[in-house]
Amino acid sequence: MSSMENQELIPLELFCSTTHVEMALIDSLADSGLVEITVVEHRRFIAPSQLGRAEKLVRLHDDLGINVAGIVAVVHLLERLQVLQDEMRQLHNRLRRYEPH
Repeated sequence: MSSMENQELIPLELFCSTTHVEMALIDSLADSGLVEITVVEHRRFIAPSQLGRAEKLVRLHDDLGINVAGIVAVVHLLERLQVLQDEMRQLHNRLRRYEPH
């Protein structure tokens, strides 16, 4: 990993202290494959591209009281919903070709 990429990474400790999130929750989310944690020289970091997702997952946990297993299920359902919406949009666009103008 280049030093440029390292500079963009946010130390996980900083993210957790700034957002008042327990490190154990982020560890559980990472262990479940929901967020990516990067390890460089025994220090853990989170990429800026992961921040929005991590914050959303933390809100599901904190605001709605959903445990990590529940968050995994919610994320799976939301991703599936997005796929179905995309498919529906594509089918709708294909059907428009046959509509009289």
